[in-house]
Amino acid sequence: MNRRSILRRPPRPGSDAVTDTPRDPHFPGRAEIEGYGGGGFRFAGMSHRGSILALPAGIWAWPPASVQEIDEASLARVLEARTEIDMLFIGTGRDLLPVSNGIGALLRKAEIRFDTMPTPAAASTYNILLSEGRRVAAALIASG
Repeated sequence: MNRRSILRRPPRPGSDAVTDTPRDPHFPGRAEIEGYGGGGFRFAGMSHRGSILALPAGIWAWPPASVQEIDEASLARVLEARTEIDMLFIGTGRDLLPVSNGIGALLRKAEIRFDTMPTPAAASTYNILLSEGRRVAAALIASG
């Protein structure tokens, strides 16, 4: 994978890494998921190790490392963008796993249609619908 990452930007020589780092690093805008594997993703010519959240406004690092870690806080950006999303694909890692009943209810209450599938399938489906100009989002859990 490319060494550039949405999270880890090396500080410029002579700069303070804490204050020079963006407060909310992300890739702005929509981008196709170019690759998946080795615990991370490639998109927009960059790479990121770990899970990602792909929304109309950009791609962010996403804390959950398993379906069990998906909670309301981790979906806050999705809930904020609900009027811009027709479908959310939740990539559950290597295996197809359901989200908890509480998370399903939360998404239904917010009127967000969603589908869970293994991460490679979720990334591929996201890419296809994105290329068609559809209003899609993806919450993709990376696995080793």
